[in-house]
Amino acid sequence: MRQLSSRQILAIGVFGLVGWALCGAIMFIGMEVTSMQTTLMVHAVGAPVIFAIISWIYFTRFHYTTPLQTAFIFLGIVMFMDFFLVALVINQSLEMFQDPLGTWIPFALLFFATYLTGLIVEARSTTARTV
Repeated sequence: MRQLSSRQILAIGVFGLVGWALCGAIMFIGMEVTSMQTTLMVHAVGAPVIFAIISWIYFTRFHYTTPLQTAFIFLGIVMFMDFFLVALVINQSLEMFQDPLGTWIPFALLFFATYLTGLIVEARSTTARTV
């Protein structure tokens, strides 16, 4: 892996934080307008969609890291923010991590959405260069 500049690290971090914030918005709005179970299902579907879009933008415009590295970075940012800010500060409880639909399934789906989006963008750009 090549050395990233602080500007590149900041860019990747911003993309991850935007994805996390949009997922948080789903949770916040959902808890206000519907049941927790429905909110969690919408979040589980929305998280990979959000991260696929964010990843597509990142990979088509910046692409500082590989798809696998980016998937781990985005997942790490989301897990960090969920643990330290949401669970410990806002909820003051780790209970959210007991529900697979609330955390673990969206974590896995956003990881794979990011990774697969990166692979698709790389494959398309490689094909475009060879044609």
